[in-house]
Amino acid sequence: MKIAIVAVGRLARGPETELVKLYVERATAAGRALGLGPVEVIEVEARKPGKAAEAEALGPHLEGAHLIACDEHGRQLTSRAFAGEIAGLRDDGVRKLVLMIGGADGLDPAVLAAAKSTLAFGPQTWPHALVRAMLAEQVYRAVSILSGSPYHRD
Repeated sequence: MKIAIVAVGRLARGPETELVKLYVERATAAGRALGLGPVEVIEVEARKPGKAAEAEALGPHLEGAHLIACDEHGRQLTSRAFAGEIAGLRDDGVRKLVLMIGGADGLDPAVLAAAKSTLAFGPQTWPHALVRAMLAEQVYRAVSILSGSPYHRD
């Protein structure tokens, strides 16, 4: 199952960008044997401001994918539960999983309605660059949990 982190906006060079790259590479390498990956990051830019324009830019990445939208009102999962959800989707024959991060104002209601589920990183507000790094790390952590690696400790 391919996994894509699709995000509105582009990250500038910096430590968050390096963390995202590191965890995506690790998840891709460790996930091959599990039928997970490659893991990729797709950054989109809207031609106009606003959530509707962002939804239009995100649209092509939704086709044929199981969408989990990052949203402040989403479900809060433990790392093991997130890993279990990914494994379940793979085992159910899902070919592409998209984890979507909206712009500064969140995702358009149409994108949220298209999502099979939502995911939150707690009640706090996080900068988008950190959310990408945290999401990439959680994908790697899920892969490591599923592979039996000692990376995750309960």
